[in-house]
Amino acid sequence: MSVEGRIAIVTGAGGGLGRDHALYLAGKGARVVVNDLDLAAAERVAAEIATRGGHALAVGGSVTEEDAAAAMVQQALDSWGRVDILVNNADILRDKSFAKMTIADFRLVVDVHLMGAAIMTKAVWDTMRAQNHGRIVMTTSSSGLYGNFGQANYGAAKMALVGLMQTLAIEGEKYGIRVNCLAPTAATQMTHGVLPDASLAALDPALVSPGLLALVGEDAPTRAILCAGAGHFAAAHVTLTEGVQIDEGGDAGEELAARWAQVVDRRDEIVPAYGFVQAEREVASALARSTLAA
Repeated sequence: MSVEGRIAIVTGAGGGLGRDHALYLAGKGARVVVNDLDLAAAERVAAEIATRGGHALAVGGSVTEEDAAAAMVQQALDSWGRVDILVNNADILRDKSFAKMTIADFRLVVDVHLMGAAIMTKAVWDTMRAQNHGRIVMTTSSSGLYGNFGQANYGAAKMALVGLMQTLAIEGEKYGIRVNCLAPTAATQMTHGVLPDASLAALDPALVSPGLLALVGEDAPTRAILCAGAGHFAAAHVTLTEGVQIDEGGDAGEELAARWAQVVDRRDEIVPAYGFVQAEREVASALARSTLAA
């Protein structure tokens, strides 16, 4: 695995996890566009990379603005001629229970996490297709994968990014574009007050960033969901159980409820290669049942 000479954009890289991502990729030989809404913060990280002998370009701007995203990509192209890696890391929290959450706070979080990632990805997509190479990382979260109290907005956006990743990985495959998700657990400004001090000490953001090498290197997978924190790495999957076939009839709902344990039985579950696998299997099961009945 190598990113030597590759051109990377890291959003939300003026501090926290994004800073560590930028420093890590630069340390592995990539040239890094350090983006942050706070240009001064991005410039500090770019200067830090330069001090360490790396190459970086600081670019301010919001990932939610299409013109800013396009300008960011253009600066990378003007400076280094290509864009190989995009790490969608820009982040925001507005935590409250759903009962107390305003729709404005829900929309803001979805706008930054989901729409920001979509806008940035759209800005690099044609370039990556033309050069037949691209590596894109969406930052998801256990809050999206499994839920978390007080984070309905955050969890919704983070799980939506998994869906975006799944589809873009399929569409980008023939163009050499590989798209993955990173679900980090790290002690940042956003987690202080949420986790105890002992846990925060173990969750150094720098221990997450090495996961990027596996996701953006030459032999990177595609459609992976990598969970990383405190030096521990694991993969999450969206699976489909074997399920049951229930005959058409007025009591189908009652039979489903009675056989619920079979529906959720995880033995022989699969990871579908694409979304239509569900429909294909459902039709095959129905046709097989009809054949047996005949």
